Amino acid sequence: MHGLEVEYVNKVDFIYLDIDDARTEPFKQQLGYRYQPHIFLLDGDGNILEQWVGPVSEADLKTALDQVSG
Repeated sequence: MHGLEVEYVNKVDFIYLDIDDARTEPFKQQLGYRYQPHIFLLDGDGNILEQWVGPVSEADLKTALDQVSG
C-alpha cells in the first residue's frame, strides 16, 4: 500500500484506520468496516466508490486508482 501511496502522491489521499485505535471507531462504523484488511476507495464527498475485504492485488488497486485520479 505504501508503494502505491508514493506513486499516487498529489493525486490520491491515503488514510489508515488503526484497528486497535478506539478514536477511529466512528469512522469504521460509518464505513461498515469488517476486518483487516478492508480497503475503501472514497470520492471527495466520502462516498464509497469501491471496497475490498481481504487481500487485493496491486493491479486491481492500481486500476481503480487510475480511474479516479485521471
